[in-house]
Amino acid sequence: MYKNFIFYDTLALMNEYISLLRSEPVVRRLSIVQFVVYFGAWFSNVAIYTLLLKMDVSAEVVAFVAMLHFLAGVIQAPFSGSFIDSVKPKQLLIGLIIIQFFSTISLLFVKDVGDLNLLYILILIKMAAASFYFTTEMSLLPRILPSSKLQVTNELHSIIWSFSYTLGMAISGFLVYMFGVSVAFVLDAMMFVLSLFLLFNLEIKVVFVKTGESLLSMMSDSLRYMKQNPHAIHLMMIHAFVGFSVFDALVALMVDNYYAGIIATSLALGLLHASRAFGLIIGPLFLQKLTNSKGVVYIFLLQGLAVWLWAFVMKNFYMSIGVSVLVGLFTTTLWSYTYTLLQKNIDKKYYGRIVAYNDMLFLSTAAFTSFMIGVFAKYGYSLEFIAFVMGITFMVGGVYFKWIVKTQKIKG
Repeated sequence: MYKNFIFYDTLALMNEYISLLRSEPVVRRLSIVQFVVYFGAWFSNVAIYTLLLKMDVSAEVVAFVAMLHFLAGVIQAPFSGSFIDSVKPKQLLIGLIIIQFFSTISLLFVKDVGDLNLLYILILIKMAAASFYFTTEMSLLPRILPSSKLQVTNELHSIIWSFSYTLGMAISGFLVYMFGVSVAFVLDAMMFVLSLFLLFNLEIKVVFVKTGESLLSMMSDSLRYMKQNPHAIHLMMIHAFVGFSVFDALVALMVDNYYAGIIATSLALGLLHASRAFGLIIGPLFLQKLTNSKGVVYIFLLQGLAVWLWAFVMKNFYMSIGVSVLVGLFTTTLWSYTYTLLQKNIDKKYYGRIVAYNDMLFLSTAAFTSFMIGVFAKYGYSLEFIAFVMGITFMVGGVYFKWIVKTQKIKG
């Protein structure tokens, strides 16, 4: 009986996604562009970590590179929101894709340890543009969609990210193993060319009002808005807790420490990331009944328990792959639900700025997580202990979210 309920709930949700794509042509095209961009991005991601491990760099360098992927978004976020609210979205999206193309193709010049500084700069530029693109798209959605469609759209967005992550990581692991990292960088760059072609003739109809305010005054205005509406700050902070699910540095160190003698580095990276991403894809299909203000508390707790289980089986490569699916199972729902709550509970005037600050907090958490993984590893703490600590953060997130629901007036 329960299996039948899951089947029909899953079928109903899939129909919602299909209906959304049919009725919203802008969302449909942006989703295709998103898939192409993200799919290509994971080619270079596996290649970068494979290159680092072949260079035999320290755990600190691996963690630092992982941190840079998110720190770039933190640096530009305070300015990007005001910029988004004052520039037409299509031109901005095209410009950001062009920046990502040039920073990606330039990764071909990174050959050895002497080129690490160049790698750091290119990652900063590439990921700053990627974060800017994401913030622009997420602030655009509430402008073109009714609030009733935001949750489904955010879930679809996250599923596309996870699906491209799964395929990208798995295929990239194989291609890097067969042909080397340079091929991955070229393929990634070509994906940006394709996305430009798809985006170029897209018509985005939004009411665009140029305020005439300077970026500084817009930033000050948004800070006043958050002070007057503290629920927005709490919703941004609870979304930031999802940033503790950034395991890139941990996975790279697991491969280097535990699996190097079992399987090729690129293949191990690809399989571990792909299995977790598979969980990200199927999670919303199983967690519909819990996707509400009461149920999300339990999803936070289950996420923490899954990470603890991962810590327990970490040294076994094959068991780790299996548990990675469980680790990813809850993340998509946490991400999409908390993001939707924020979108529903802020004024339209501040969409770009508040979404940018929200992404800044999320990326700060992700950058801090990556940095601390390196610090803990440097001082001799086991990877199992690091994963256990990361699991605790989700327990804290569940308690915090329960407090928000009780004390803040928010629309669910």
